[in-house]
Amino acid sequence: MPGARFDFENAAGRRLSGVLETGVSPPRAYVVFAHCFTCDKRSHAAVRISRALADKGFGVLRFDFTGLGESEGDFGAGLSSDVADVVSAVEAMNAAGHEVQVLVGHSFGGAAVLAAAGQCPTVRAVAVVNAPASAEHVLRHIEGAEASGEIEGPVPVEIAGRKFELGAGFIADLAEQDQTQRIAHLKRALLILHAPRDEVVGIDNATEIFVAARHPKSFISLDDADHLLSATADSDYAAAVIAAWAARYLTAPEPAAEVSREAVRVEETGLGKFQVAVQAGPIRFLADEPVDVGGLDSGPSPYDLLGAALGACTAMTCRLYADRKGWPLAKISVEVTHEARTATTKDRFVREIGLEGELDADQTAKILEIAEKCPVHRTLTEGGEVTTRARPEPAPTLEAIDRGDHYARMDEACADDDPATPCPEQA
Repeated sequence: MPGARFDFENAAGRRLSGVLETGVSPPRAYVVFAHCFTCDKRSHAAVRISRALADKGFGVLRFDFTGLGESEGDFGAGLSSDVADVVSAVEAMNAAGHEVQVLVGHSFGGAAVLAAAGQCPTVRAVAVVNAPASAEHVLRHIEGAEASGEIEGPVPVEIAGRKFELGAGFIADLAEQDQTQRIAHLKRALLILHAPRDEVVGIDNATEIFVAARHPKSFISLDDADHLLSATADSDYAAAVIAAWAARYLTAPEPAAEVSREAVRVEETGLGKFQVAVQAGPIRFLADEPVDVGGLDSGPSPYDLLGAALGACTAMTCRLYADRKGWPLAKISVEVTHEARTATTKDRFVREIGLEGELDADQTAKILEIAEKCPVHRTLTEGGEVTTRARPEPAPTLEAIDRGDHYARMDEACADDDPATPCPEQA
């Protein structure tokens, strides 16, 4: 699903462009992803890893470093600039109510998150993918830079097929970075993922990081992946490992407000224009609107949910009746479409019911008749009352809605001339 735009200002007052990815459930934790040195937030690894983590229950911010992609400023100031951008990203997320607990960095972005973690109190775990052990590793890709120790910018550079320019102060900044000490004093759980055949950042870098780090630390080989994780299978695998590993170090979320099994709670997530989190007893999911009306398309729309309610109630009511009669109904499917009201017509729901099994014509007709009596059908066609009142926030609990009558009406719908055989109760 498309992510939500999440722009923020860095310490220098420049606007940095970001995208916040979420899955179909409210995130259990938030991650900031730092892209590689020659990339931006649209790189294959940034997009695939972020979305795969989102599918596994994380909210992930991927953003463009200063001067790259859609972000303001001049690129090439050095690692210090990238570190400051990571810290600003974490602070912006935290300020928005999305507490960042995990940093993930790819290539030079890995060096940035290793250096930034100490300035981010909420971060508990750091994962790096094909990351250099030293910030100065990048100088190997700048002709003559290692030998001279200085350059006069702007200097054209090409790494892994990507071309860009460096500022004059770039090397001076790298020389001031002591990554070994930072890694040794990380005080966060560390996961190192590296491809043994990486020709841009050799596997010896993973060894140096691992030796410098203190426990808890882990290493995962990315087998025959390339530096940029160009193969989707490689980026998806990296995301799966990161998700499973990071879960061990997350702080327990604040207990959600107690919600009765008979009530539904809906609240905004703060992501996108319409996205809301829905909690019905122990079940949680997102509701939203399609992209073409300004939503993120991250969950069913309100009318999708209304159609689902009609379809679900129809299937349940028909099942109760068929089971009570002992009829050979193998499976029920219900498809509901919604036609919006116009100036001269009401909203219209079209319900198509599929019945599988050895049913005769009379049995089929009777089940379709029973469908017309399901409680949600009656609510839509006969009307109901909605009482609205304000309540203090934060609400410790939601008031229970008595659904006993709903089940009684379902029993009534599937009752016929044989009252001695009642419908089964629904828990």
